[in-house]
Amino acid sequence: MLKRLINTIFTNCTDLKNRTVFLLLFVISFFLRLPFFFRDYVDRDESTFILMGQSWVDGNLPYTELWDLKPPMAFLFFAGIIYVFGKSFIAIRVIGSIIVAITAFFTFKIGTVVHSKKIGILSGGICVLLLTLFGSLQGVMSEHICMVFFMSGLYLLLKHQKSYWFLLSGLLMGMALMTKLNIAYTVLCCGLFIFYAGFSNKKVGNGILKGILFGAGILIVISLTIFPYYSNGITDLWWNSVVLAPLEYIDARRYSFLKLAPIFIILFCFFLFSWKNKWLNLKDLKIQLLITVILGILFAFYKGGRVNGHYLIQLHPILIILVAMSLRRLNFIRKWKWNPLYLVLVMLIPMESYLEYGNIVKNKMERGTFFNGEGFSVPKHIQDNQLEIENVLFLGYHIGYWNLDTKPPVKSATHPSNICRDELFPFYGNPRETAIEELQYIMETVQPKTIVTRKNRRVFGKEEIEENEYINAYLKAHYKVHATVENAEILQRLK
Repeated sequence: MLKRLINTIFTNCTDLKNRTVFLLLFVISFFLRLPFFFRDYVDRDESTFILMGQSWVDGNLPYTELWDLKPPMAFLFFAGIIYVFGKSFIAIRVIGSIIVAITAFFTFKIGTVVHSKKIGILSGGICVLLLTLFGSLQGVMSEHICMVFFMSGLYLLLKHQKSYWFLLSGLLMGMALMTKLNIAYTVLCCGLFIFYAGFSNKKVGNGILKGILFGAGILIVISLTIFPYYSNGITDLWWNSVVLAPLEYIDARRYSFLKLAPIFIILFCFFLFSWKNKWLNLKDLKIQLLITVILGILFAFYKGGRVNGHYLIQLHPILIILVAMSLRRLNFIRKWKWNPLYLVLVMLIPMESYLEYGNIVKNKMERGTFFNGEGFSVPKHIQDNQLEIENVLFLGYHIGYWNLDTKPPVKSATHPSNICRDELFPFYGNPRETAIEELQYIMETVQPKTIVTRKNRRVFGKEEIEENEYINAYLKAHYKVHATVENAEILQRLK
């Protein structure tokens, strides 16, 4: 039966209906991500997005009560889930699995449009893996949310030629942009390509109209995100937080180009070989658009000065389509036949998921709950021991604020690392000018009664030498360790 199913997928895949393909992609996504539903967090950014979403549900526009460096639609995603389902990690992670499946589905659709259904299904399946495994991708990242909008918008550009579809595509691209700002370069490349395609097809007027409608859709979404701030007379807060702060952040924290070079070299070699061996038809406008998108993403990486693991979520859905189209030209792949051994090899890929399944079972047996991590165990200890929660500072495991129904003591503590990003202070009205001044204000004026840190770990990054020296000395002089809970230390202020 299993062999028949696999043969249907890869040999008779033209018989599969769209809903069947989506169901398969969702099942894979759900199975791989399910054990991580019970983690407190996988990446700390997800915890920050949850706090920002909760603040919005509580009636505070993003950047007014809490602050983080993302456009507002990233927070709206979490706010919507919290508003409908309440404080539910399960709801957030289930919907995360759905958006991964939707992104993979549009990867499948794009692969089908530019080549064949077989390439589409292969690309969609690999997309689920690359958006879930290998690193901190099991949480719900802003890149996941961004790409579900971007890939659906890109599909409309490739599939439909009626002008009104370009307006809808622009709306989707605008949503992607207002979720993750660095996609702006790629969206701009798509807009320029629309004009180029109009000239190539000798339909200049039609290309200009489509380009205008595409741009109008983007501007409509941006305007809708500005409107709440405009109506409250704080448009400058939107501009400073959404546009100026990310630009300043990029300038202040760049990697050496040598760290960026490998990915550029690998992709250059891939496209060079594809061109030399005629693996890709570079005269095809659809292929040209996909390559243009990749160039836009790479330019964003270059301008951003860094490529973190979760940034690659923006690259993988497009790249795997072109890689699959190229590799199909190799002889040994053309002659590929089904062998049960291949299934064994494929089943070994999601080892991270298998290990996490074991972890949640172990946690259930030892602690009586599937939910695991200091983000759960530390708040439980604080509540059980009736420690101060109105004035608590999480220097690690800051999802604990959500589980304790409390808020960070200052805006900069929304994400602990933001305390040391003093180049961003002016953009949300922080009256302190340096990270040391901010730390002194928190520790000496606010004086948190309870502080949570990571055991035997630096409080801040290794670059923040002065900040680490200050916080370590202050904690040693004014706090004592109340308890060690897993890998967290709960500190109490000395009276």
